[in-house]
Amino acid sequence: MSKLSRNLYIPLSTAASIGGGLLAGKIFSTVWQQIDDNDPPDPQDLEQPMTSALVAAALQGVVWGVVRAVVQRAGAHSYQAITAERPPT
Repeated sequence: MSKLSRNLYIPLSTAASIGGGLLAGKIFSTVWQQIDDNDPPDPQDLEQPMTSALVAAALQGVVWGVVRAVVQRAGAHSYQAITAERPPT
């Protein structure tokens, strides 16, 4: 892998990760609105039930993990299609 290819991959990967994070946040908000009419509970708010805080945290983790995997996979496929090289690891 050339140094130029590696230097191009890092900023593009970072930009894709930021976009993926924004997308994951939007997806989580949309899914949470289907579950509960209120905003997701703050884990530090002791007035909220523990189950609600844990469900929100678990859902947020699943959404973030899936979106992250999809974004990384799409980025790797795109990089390989453009450069005919495997992306750096």
